[in-house]
Amino acid sequence: MKNIVAVVGGGFSSEYQISVQSAQEIANKIDKEKNIVFLVRITKKNWDVILENEVIPINKADFSFLYKNEKVVFNCVFIAIHGNPGENGVLQSYFDLLELPYTSCNAFVSALTFNKFYCNSVLKSFHINIAKSVVLHKPTDLSVSEIINAVGLPCFVKPNEGGSSFGTSKVKQQEELSEAIQKAFDEGDSVIIEQFISGVEVTCGIFKSKNETIIFPLTEIVSKNEFFDFEAKYTPEKVEEITPARISKEDTEKCQKYASNIYDILNCSGLVRMDFIFSDNNFWFLEVNTVPGMTKASIIPKQAAIYGLSISELYQKMIDEALLVFQKKENC
Repeated sequence: MKNIVAVVGGGFSSEYQISVQSAQEIANKIDKEKNIVFLVRITKKNWDVILENEVIPINKADFSFLYKNEKVVFNCVFIAIHGNPGENGVLQSYFDLLELPYTSCNAFVSALTFNKFYCNSVLKSFHINIAKSVVLHKPTDLSVSEIINAVGLPCFVKPNEGGSSFGTSKVKQQEELSEAIQKAFDEGDSVIIEQFISGVEVTCGIFKSKNETIIFPLTEIVSKNEFFDFEAKYTPEKVEEITPARISKEDTEKCQKYASNIYDILNCSGLVRMDFIFSDNNFWFLEVNTVPGMTKASIIPKQAAIYGLSISELYQKMIDEALLVFQKKENC
């Protein structure tokens, strides 16, 4: 019997359009011999199944919909929403209440990892290399001089909860800081300001299930912009994404082991991608993406191809693991 899978994209953040692209790409590549796939788009106003010639509203009471006068109930949800509500635990909590299996970390882990400052605070206690940082909430009493004394210049100013580098600035001069903070606050309610660490940026995709661990080759990111900003992430001519990364085999294995350890510390599930700066023979953790991008320009599909795993096989592993985790919960 085929699984009935909802691939959910959209969301409430600036990452909406990227999420829509990820969801469409995932829906196209999921194995149709094993699954019946429906594309679901979520906005603040509407939750809809997107068909070729029809848009059908989702019943939020049980995440079902009516198709050809029959009620369709999903077996699994493939979460492809970057940002709120798909990466911060909100949607995961909803599916937990419905006892509906989903691909991604659980609600608690998603909420923790989505908050960069709190996630970093947890990892520091496990002796993970983390850049110096401060977090700001409105209203803030910290002055520009106090922030610079804490993290130095240059520094990065980011929304504390967000992705795709929306609202992110690299600040080199003190007089640039206030504008950068406001830009980050435009994306969310809190802002993280981090010490700049010069080095090689690399990223590592990891998938773990009950039966296997897959750690993908590292990708080295060389942005032609000031940093790996939104334009660089989604404009091929603005970035080089080199897989495998141009670091030694020994350092590659060190980073992969480091990423796997962080995965376990945070109790991640399924597929994630972790970003690092390699500097002075040390890897500095930047962030974890619990719903990595899956567009044609995204990193994970390229890593999987070099690893020797088709993207359809990877998606099937994610669906199978989500169903298995749910079965284990039912049997408890």
